[in-house]
Amino acid sequence: MAEGGVVEMSEDTEKIPDCAKQKSEIANLMKKSLKKGDTWYLLDTKWYKQWKKYVGYDSWDSFSVGEQNAHPGPMDNTPLLKEEEGGLKHHLIEELDYMLLPEEAWDKMMTWYGLAKDQEAISRGVIEQGTFVKHFKVEVYLLDVKLCRNSDLETVITKQFSRVATIETIEKEMRNVFEIPEEKEVRLWNKYMASTYEHLNKPADTLQDAGLYTGQTIVIEEKNDDGTWPRQAKSTNTYTSTSTSTNSRSNSIGSSSHDSSSGYSGGTSYNSYYNSSSSSSYEPGRGHATPGLCGLANLGNTCFMNSALQCMSNVPMLTQYFLNDEWVNEVNEDNPLGMKGEIARSFAELVKTLWSGKYSYTAPRNFKYAVGRFAPQFSGFQQQDSQELMAFLLDGLHEDLNRIRQKPYIEMKDTDNRPDKEVAKESWENYRKRNDSVIVDTFHGLLKSTVHCPECAKISVTFDPFCYLSLPLPIKKERQLEVFWVPISPQKKPVQFKLTVPKMGTVSDLCNALSNHVQIEPDKMAVTDVYSHRFHKIFSHDDTLNNILDRDDIFVYEVPVAWDDPDTVIVPIYMREKRVKNQYSNYQMSTYQLFGQPLLLPVPRRECTYQILYNQLLQRVSRYVKVPENAGCWWKEVNEQDGQMTDSSDGKENGEKDVISNEEPVKENGMAVDQKQINGDANEMEISAANGSKETEEKQSSENTDESMEPPPLFKFRMVNSYGSAEIDHKLKNDGNPLRLHNRTHIAVDWHPLAKEKFYDEQAAEDLEQHESVKQRIQRKQVLQLDDCLELFTRVEQLGENDLWYCPQCKKHQQATKKFDLWSLPDVLIIHLKRFSYNRYYRDKIDTLIEFPYKGLNLKKYLINKEHGAVTYDLIAVTNHYGGLGGGHYTAYGKHMEDDEWHYYDDSSVSSASEEDVTSKAAYVLVYQKQGTRTKQLKCKQNCHAAGGAMENGSSNSMSDEEMETT
Repeated sequence: MAEGGVVEMSEDTEKIPDCAKQKSEIANLMKKSLKKGDTWYLLDTKWYKQWKKYVGYDSWDSFSVGEQNAHPGPMDNTPLLKEEEGGLKHHLIEELDYMLLPEEAWDKMMTWYGLAKDQEAISRGVIEQGTFVKHFKVEVYLLDVKLCRNSDLETVITKQFSRVATIETIEKEMRNVFEIPEEKEVRLWNKYMASTYEHLNKPADTLQDAGLYTGQTIVIEEKNDDGTWPRQAKSTNTYTSTSTSTNSRSNSIGSSSHDSSSGYSGGTSYNSYYNSSSSSSYEPGRGHATPGLCGLANLGNTCFMNSALQCMSNVPMLTQYFLNDEWVNEVNEDNPLGMKGEIARSFAELVKTLWSGKYSYTAPRNFKYAVGRFAPQFSGFQQQDSQELMAFLLDGLHEDLNRIRQKPYIEMKDTDNRPDKEVAKESWENYRKRNDSVIVDTFHGLLKSTVHCPECAKISVTFDPFCYLSLPLPIKKERQLEVFWVPISPQKKPVQFKLTVPKMGTVSDLCNALSNHVQIEPDKMAVTDVYSHRFHKIFSHDDTLNNILDRDDIFVYEVPVAWDDPDTVIVPIYMREKRVKNQYSNYQMSTYQLFGQPLLLPVPRRECTYQILYNQLLQRVSRYVKVPENAGCWWKEVNEQDGQMTDSSDGKENGEKDVISNEEPVKENGMAVDQKQINGDANEMEISAANGSKETEEKQSSENTDESMEPPPLFKFRMVNSYGSAEIDHKLKNDGNPLRLHNRTHIAVDWHPLAKEKFYDEQAAEDLEQHESVKQRIQRKQVLQLDDCLELFTRVEQLGENDLWYCPQCKKHQQATKKFDLWSLPDVLIIHLKRFSYNRYYRDKIDTLIEFPYKGLNLKKYLINKEHGAVTYDLIAVTNHYGGLGGGHYTAYGKHMEDDEWHYYDDSSVSSASEEDVTSKAAYVLVYQKQGTRTKQLKCKQNCHAAGGAMENGSSNSMSDEEMETT
């Protein structure tokens, strides 16, 4: 709801269906499938969840169906919008931040609830994405495209376009923005590096077809009056027709290892935006360069791809294999699991360009397009995971180069307690009967997996090939939260604690951590988020801790029973005081304002009268609310001028009036409410005391000066909404009858002005103790070794509750234990450090420094195959990730195979690096090569098996065990 605004709501409430009808209609409409061209609307998730609570959308949350204090009010998208400049906030996530409603559902919501003042509906269209594999998607974020003239590159205007807008649409908009007449001939250029331009000469192509991305600069060039163009083309043309399609073999096949006629030399894309008949100014990095030290231009968030490609380019056996054209005779275009040879072909072209020595950098558009064709997740220009791209590349190359043309059917056999050596050999041979490629020869090893059933003791053993090791980091995924413990004993002060809890944990974990300090059972704790003197949220024990921010004030109350106890109800209590505001000569306004900290008060569910509630609250606050026996007529105010005592029991003096502000009020249950109260964002939530019935209740006879009269109560109770900002219809009467209280009841304690002044000790109320944990400093993050990760990887672990194993003997799923062991290791070992952890609601990155050896990584102690040869590795490449999730930047280090020098690859830039530079907190993927491995890759025979760690016929693509042990 817009703060301080008057809301737009439907006045014809009679036409608004009941909650059940609303729930049914919206539920059916939300099942609608995406259709190209349809319009969908964004709606703030918090508002939507409140609406679901109001209509009882979920059966487990139907306590407040139809209740006025649960009414969501007008639709409000304020949390989705930037505060100053407007527009959507960045990095919003569907369902976590916003919901998508089809147009029909939005129209109904508008009719029933309206939209907050000064807000406009956030509508988005459904587009078709993917070059070859099509899918529909609501285009939540449009592309921000920068527009400028060739004659003035400094003046840039940013406009938003849909991905399905055409180049022609951009041209029309640029003509309009820069006031270029229709008869003036122009052409558009895609500027994606300082001196790198691409001619956009297909007006009908969409932005996604052209590979444009957000932040892209488009330059419009106007033809000179003499018929020439300001941006003259170069005299030479390196573009070849062989690069315009991956469907035909490149003419570079069979050329020398350092000669490239591929499309990468000219940077042409598969969309062929350049005409090979006409020259272009785009010729990246032309000139002398060291082979292998060629950068890769960032095509738009493609640093993840560039870093993976540079790592693979620095694997000597793989690079030599492609430079020597050994792949030509092994390409398998008929493999149904492959990519028709296109991944192998495009990668071969790229490798030849990188190692041609002709370019300081190049644009890998051909490869990008080929990958996007078969893996739609990489087809756009969003940031992706470098390791995932590397895994896809290796798998794609394997299937494109698989020497097995007809894969035989192989029936898996049970281990039957056979020796590991026999089972491993059988597993590897069966695998090689279906999978035989340079990738298997170079990168694949064998893992032993042992699963143990906790019930029947069944042990299942399998041997599985692997292409890389994903190692967990031995980091306690924990965070520290400060909480305030509020004991139920009235005389005990609140205590501040600093608790260590799991990052991915639940509120139950928080309660368990606190229980260790206060010795109270976790089920006797109520965890709340207190904001502006009220309960912003009362958590269930199943809620995840990622809902709690470090800046939140978390109060944990001791309660005697559970929330659903049949005999006791836990009532939220808010403290309120009456204040005078907007004072004029004859005009005053009294308001009620929240103060202090809220309470959770347990009272009898069925037998709690007004007086019982009053007495129990007095007892609960007795530490800081004390009324002396000789208080006298405390409710009488002494007039300093004449010494007379005046009854101050909320009587109206000096023309004081209970009114609201001049703005038209919002009505809630017939009561005037300040707009700030409803959305709960105001620091001072105020409510007008203009209710007629309230005046009747509170009015005291100012004429009664008898000191023997019964003193008025220190405070009165009123039932309010969860914000404490507005009363609800049900009145709490002091007639001796039990009050109607339930779990959703919120009660405001409206203090008598003089009672609060004389008996409420604010300093004592705010007083608390600090536990020693608050003063403890956070320990610095320790430096870990790669060995620590390997030991954790090979340690026995119990499967999670959501990752159960089906026991063939018990015939049911079991929470078994699982253990990995290394049986054989490949010539090139890829190690993936699992720095990222995320689920639907939580994302995190571990940036702890992991130290790893540059030379002499010996993994012998992790191998359970005692007959395996030497396994000592040297580092040859590293992928780095800087920044956080959802963005960041990827780079790579590579060790040149000819001079053994380290270099740093940052997109189009390549620079020298030292060995010490390689180790950093950013290291993400490590590539190791076995010592003694020949750089010239020899064809591996099919009877080579990793099960024994050596060739059966004695030949190997690496040194023998004896040779390796002596080197």
